[in-house]
Amino acid sequence: MTHTAFLLFATTLLATPLFAAMPDAARQDAASVKKITSILYADQVEPCVRFWVERLGFEVTAQVPDGDKLAFAIVQKGNVELMYQSYASAAKDSTAEALKSHKAGASFLYVEVDDLDKTLAAMKGTDLLHGVHTTFYGMREFIVSDPAGHVVIFAQPVVGK
Repeated sequence: MTHTAFLLFATTLLATPLFAAMPDAARQDAASVKKITSILYADQVEPCVRFWVERLGFEVTAQVPDGDKLAFAIVQKGNVELMYQSYASAAKDSTAEALKSHKAGASFLYVEVDDLDKTLAAMKGTDLLHGVHTTFYGMREFIVSDPAGHVVIFAQPVVGK
């Protein structure tokens, strides 16, 4: 499919309602999403950080060392934020068991919300990959899988942190 044909197809698809509009009452009760951040997994975090910082002017806003390497880092420029975690670090993470069931290449989204409990209620009937837990970095989180197998981590800052 050519680029132009794809754009035409995508524009048509986006302009065509696939689902009935959500009733106003349900829309008001829907959880508010504050931010979505991709978590990208890599063999080595450092080259990925350098790519964004040196080439595109991002800043490192957080990093977690693991010996002489980085286990995790966040790079940010304006409202754009990316998280990188090494596969080795992910294997040691408290959520590693929950994530093993997902095929290699699955995407991971980190979605910050303003009300985790309301978001959890909105996920009723969805299998939790990891229940609500509080992280060492001050977030309450839970993990689900979307219908395509992508992992979605919903998170809310712990009050007072």
